[in-house]
Amino acid sequence: MGKPPPGKCFQELWFGLLVSFLLCLVLLCLNYSTSSGANNGIDLSMSKQVRPIGDMKINDTEDSCSDRYIYIHDDLPSKFNSDFLINCKSISAGISSSSIPSMCPDLLNLGLGPQIENSDGVLANESWFVTNPYLLEVIFHNKMKKYECLTSNSTLASAIYVPFYTGMDASVHLWDSNLTIRDSSAKNLVKWLSGQPEWKKMWGRDHFFVSGRTSWDFRRVRDNSSEWGSKLRFLPESMNMTMLSMEGSLWKNDIAIPYPTSFHPAKDIEVVQWQNRVRQQERPYLFAFVGAPRPHLQGSIRGKIIDHCQASTTCKFLHCGENNCHNPVNIIRVFQSSVYCLQPRGDSDTRRSAFDAILAGCIPVFFHPATAFSQYLWYLPKNHTKYSVFIPVRDVKDLKEEGIIEKVLQGISKDRELAMREEVIRIIAKLVYADPGSRLDTPDAFDIAVQGILERIENVRKVIREGRDPSIGFAEVDGTKFTFPDTID
Repeated sequence: MGKPPPGKCFQELWFGLLVSFLLCLVLLCLNYSTSSGANNGIDLSMSKQVRPIGDMKINDTEDSCSDRYIYIHDDLPSKFNSDFLINCKSISAGISSSSIPSMCPDLLNLGLGPQIENSDGVLANESWFVTNPYLLEVIFHNKMKKYECLTSNSTLASAIYVPFYTGMDASVHLWDSNLTIRDSSAKNLVKWLSGQPEWKKMWGRDHFFVSGRTSWDFRRVRDNSSEWGSKLRFLPESMNMTMLSMEGSLWKNDIAIPYPTSFHPAKDIEVVQWQNRVRQQERPYLFAFVGAPRPHLQGSIRGKIIDHCQASTTCKFLHCGENNCHNPVNIIRVFQSSVYCLQPRGDSDTRRSAFDAILAGCIPVFFHPATAFSQYLWYLPKNHTKYSVFIPVRDVKDLKEEGIIEKVLQGISKDRELAMREEVIRIIAKLVYADPGSRLDTPDAFDIAVQGILERIENVRKVIREGRDPSIGFAEVDGTKFTFPDTID
């Protein structure tokens, strides 16, 4: 056969190249669809960095924990917390270091104490316990372990929680005449914290801890063994942290949160049932006082208040010096039977009794602004007249007039009384600490404390972002905090 013409060879060559190109293109498309299709059984985990489930974010707008993540210093040495629980037999259950039983029984039920099994019809359900208020730090820690927005990644955290049991430590060391021993835990704590990587993020201003004692127990001004307390809160590192305690101080980084009462509901319905119960309660007494005199405290009005109560046929008095107040049932029984409950200062400005009274639907009567008004700012209505009566008593002589308390209370109209009681009943839910093993839909005292601390720390971040000094105002003294107001409202 003869040779094909040159033009025909050229056409066949281009046709072959075109077919080859199309075949390659088809094969390439098939390979791509197989490798990048809708995860058809193919493990793509190696192509992404997977975050821990607790820290996972879809995006900031859909993350319910955005700006609410809290990191717990679980690596805190055990000598600052769990060792106290193990050695509870050697720790006092009260505020004194002598002749008081150990607090081991108080640690039952995650720090709530023994459950009250028989209340003689005074209490409503099974969520009542013999709770030691000085275990606030233990209760708070156990509730924090169940907090919905915990993170194991401290870089995501909006706040750093330090589970230091300051109150239990104080029960061991606070009465020691050797100041080196008394201050040793405080100094060791801040040394450890300031050495952690989390500290350098905001130099401790995003750190907080909780105390089951008043803040004054940690603010010893002078290094004199006769002076009360440790110097924890005056250590430079500690001044950069916020302390939540049952009683605040003049310093702005000490913030008061409620004393634990004996009611720790596990369900929202239990709160509602209790509120309905105290709303319908018959109250045969106009006012009541639960407590004991304080003859060793100069200027204490306790004795005068007891005199006023015992002189009145409309007042119910329960003397706590006769061990009648160790059983919460006795206290709630008295408060349930009274319209008003007198709340003078005790060993310090505040009293757990004020919260027991509110819990029982009894309208509290305060005599000093530092007992409640200037303390629990996250919890109580700003307008004090909505839920309480204020009888300003600057000195014992202000109560010398016989029957003055009874006259003031008798002068309150029935309509105002009912309105105040309704407000008292309304705020019960905010003042109780729910059972640490459960979570309520309604914010309790713990939830409000967490929200408050997050907002406080965010305000510090805002100051930093604006280029201002975050130390200004953070731990300063408010000299007017506990002074008598010019007006009651």
